[in-house]
Amino acid sequence: MDQFGIGQPVRRKEDVRLLTGAGTYTDDINREGQAWAVVLRSPHANARILSINTEAAKAAPGVLAVLTGHDADADGLGLFPVQVEVPGLDGKPVWCPPRKTLQTDFVRFVGDPVVLVVAETRAQAQDAAELVMVDYDILPSVTDTAAAAAPDAPVIWEQLGSNVCVYWSNKKEAQAEAAFAKAARTVSVELVNNRLVGNPMEPRVALGEYDAAKDHYTLHSPTQGVVRVREGLAQYIFKIPKEKMRVISPDVGGGFGLRGKLFPESAMVLWASKRLGRPVKWRSDRTETFMCDPHGRDHVTHAEMAFDADGKILGMKVETIAAMGGYLFDFGPRIPTVAGGRIQGTVYDMQAVSTRVKCVFTNTAPTDAYRGAGRPETAYVIERLLDQGALAFGISREEIRARNYVKPEQIPYVNCAGNEIDSGRFEETQQQALALMDWDGFEARAAESRARGKLRGRGLGFFIEASGGQPAEWARVRINAQGEALVHVGTFSHGQGHETAFAQVLHARLGIPFDKVRLIQGDSDVVPAGGGTGGSRSSQMGGVAVARASELVLAKAKRLAALILEAAEADIEHEGEIFRIAGTDRTLTWADIAQAEIPGETPGLDEELLYKRNTECNFPNGCHVAEVEVDTDTGEVAVVRYAAVDDVGVPLNPLLVHGQCHGGIVSGIGQALYEHARYDSESGQFLTATFQDYCMPRASDLPDLEVDLNVVPCPSNDLGVKGAGEGGSCGAPPAVVSAVCDALGVAHIDMPVTPEKVWAVLSQQRMAAE
Repeated sequence: MDQFGIGQPVRRKEDVRLLTGAGTYTDDINREGQAWAVVLRSPHANARILSINTEAAKAAPGVLAVLTGHDADADGLGLFPVQVEVPGLDGKPVWCPPRKTLQTDFVRFVGDPVVLVVAETRAQAQDAAELVMVDYDILPSVTDTAAAAAPDAPVIWEQLGSNVCVYWSNKKEAQAEAAFAKAARTVSVELVNNRLVGNPMEPRVALGEYDAAKDHYTLHSPTQGVVRVREGLAQYIFKIPKEKMRVISPDVGGGFGLRGKLFPESAMVLWASKRLGRPVKWRSDRTETFMCDPHGRDHVTHAEMAFDADGKILGMKVETIAAMGGYLFDFGPRIPTVAGGRIQGTVYDMQAVSTRVKCVFTNTAPTDAYRGAGRPETAYVIERLLDQGALAFGISREEIRARNYVKPEQIPYVNCAGNEIDSGRFEETQQQALALMDWDGFEARAAESRARGKLRGRGLGFFIEASGGQPAEWARVRINAQGEALVHVGTFSHGQGHETAFAQVLHARLGIPFDKVRLIQGDSDVVPAGGGTGGSRSSQMGGVAVARASELVLAKAKRLAALILEAAEADIEHEGEIFRIAGTDRTLTWADIAQAEIPGETPGLDEELLYKRNTECNFPNGCHVAEVEVDTDTGEVAVVRYAAVDDVGVPLNPLLVHGQCHGGIVSGIGQALYEHARYDSESGQFLTATFQDYCMPRASDLPDLEVDLNVVPCPSNDLGVKGAGEGGSCGAPPAVVSAVCDALGVAHIDMPVTPEKVWAVLSQQRMAAE
C-alpha cells in the first residue's frame, strides 16, 4: 500500500519547519517605519464615559497619535456586525447592539477598548496610555448568567429594556408536554456549562498597512480564514470594495473557533496606518487574551427527560440561559440556539424535544464559538439526564444508552431538528469503547484504589457532532514547470496538519510525490474565495474540493498527453509521475505536460472550482469513557484511564485524526476539572486573567489516552470523511463528570469539578454518617 496515500498515518510535513523555528507567525513580520499601537481598555464592568483627556498622552515621548471613538466616528468607521439571524420565540429577531471600534459613551465589560495610542515603540505607547485620563461614572453591573435574566437585574442596554437579546425556541413545546404526560418516570437536572477561555498558544497580533497611492489596505493577522475577515472589514468597517482590502495570515498558533472573527484591533491598525501614513502593529499580551478574546460556553440549564416503563426516552425539555457578554460577537447568539439545536437528541431516538434558550447580555467579554460551539453543551445536558435516568431505573449507564440509540436500520435518521443523520453505528461504537477501556475489569481496579484510600469511579459520554457548515469551498490545483503541485484552498490550517492531509489527497489522485505538493493558503489575493476552517469542515469541504480540482487537472493532462504523443486519449495510461501510451515506452512527465505549448489549447495545468454540496453538515460521533480517582483527604480528582472510539468516517490520516482526538479530549477534561473564567459578582472585575488564576490541564494531569476509530464512511461526500477536530470537547466533559459522580455516589456535581467542590461533598457525607 502506498505509504503517502489516503488512510496512511503520515507524519506531518509542516512539523520540521515549525519545530526548527522556521515558521513565520504574524509577530515575526515587521515593516520599515513601523509604529506600535497599544489599546487603553476599560477598568470597569459597566460605566458611563464622562470625558476622555488625551493631552498628556499626546505630549509623551515617541507618541504619534492618540485616537478615540470620536475620531473613528469622524472618519466614518462602521459598526461590527452580528453575522447570524436567530428568530425569537415572540417572532422578534435577535436584538443587536451597536459595537464600535472604540467606545465613546459607555463601557460594558472590563477590557472594553476606549483609546488607541500609537508610538514609535510599544513601550512608549504603553507609557503614554497610562497618561490618558478617562472620567467614568461607575454603574451597577451583572456578571452572573442566571442573575442577568432576572427582572431586577441592572439593564446593560437601556434601549432594549432588559438583558434578553433573544428568547429562542425550537417550537416543540406541545410535543414535549404530550410526551411527559404519558411518562412512567421523569428525571431532571440543574447544571452549568462553565465559561472558558480558548487560549491559543499564539496571542493575537495585527499589522496594518495602507497604500495611499492605491487606496489599498493590507492586514497581517492570525485568522481561521482570510476571505471572511477581508469581506467583513471591507463591507462593514471601511465600506470599500473588497478588492481594496487584503488579509494575510501566515502560520497561526491555534484557533479553536476564536480566530475566525472580526476584531476591533484589526480595524484599529488599518485605520491608524491610513492616518499616519506608516505601518502600525499591535500585539496582545496574555492578559489581554484572557480579557478580550471571545470566551466560550457559559450556560445555566434546567433540563428534564421523560421515559416509558422500559427506560425508553419519550421526550425532553431544556431551558437554558446563555451569556452573550456586553456585546454580540459575529456568531454569538447562534451558538447556544441554532448551532447547539442542530444535534438535539444526539445519537438517541427521541423526537419530542423542547429546547428554549434565553440569550442574555452580561458585563463580561462576549462569548462566541469555542471548540464544538454549542454541540458540547447539548451533549452534556443529554448525557447527564441519561445518568439520572439510569439511577431512577436502577440500571447501568451503558444499558440505558443501549436501549435508546438510533439503530442501524433506522438510518438515514431525521433527528428532532430535521437534520438527516446519514451514517453511524452507535451501539457498536459504545461496545468498542467499553472494550478498549476494559469496562468489565473496573471492579478490580476500584478495589485496588480503595486499598490506597482512594475512591474510583467510571463514566461515559456519547456525542454526535454537526460538522461542516458553509456548504461550499474553493480549491485550485496548479502543476508548475518543475512538476510540483501547488494546492490553493479556501480552508485554513492553524495547527490541524492540512499541508500533510491535502498532500495525501492530491498524491492519491495524481500520483505526484508527496514531497512535491505545496499548500498555498492564507492570502486573500491568491485565495479569492473559501469558508476558512471552523466546525471541522476542512477535510470534508477543502479535501473534496482539492480532490475534484485534481481530477480536472488529470483529465486535461491526459488530453494534452494524447495530443503531444499523437495518440488516442483512451490509450494514455497514467501512473505516478508518468503518462504513457499503453504498451509502449513513449512517456511524458507532469513537468513535460505543464510546460507544453499546443496550438488551440490553453497552456499549463491549472484548474479551480467551487465545490458545493446540498447538505450543510455531516455527523461524526463517538463514545468516550473515563475513570477517575478521588483523594478523600484533599478532594483532588485525577483522570487515571481514558478511552475513546470515534466515528469520523474515512480517516485521511489516522495519525492526524488521533492528534485531533487527543486535543479535543484535553480541552474537554479542562472544562470538566480545571478551567473556569470568573468575574467578581460585585465589581465585575475579571478574576482569572493569568495562568496563575486560570487552570489549564497539563501533561502531568493526563493518563495515556487510548483512542480508536469505528470507520463508518459518510455517503454524502466523495472522500467519505466526517469532521474530527471537536469530538473530544463533546465527549470528555460528560464522561469525566459521570465518573466523578460515580466515585462520590452523588447524582450530579457541576463543572469544573474542583477539589473544593469535591471536598465539600465528602465533608457533608462524613457529617451525615456520624
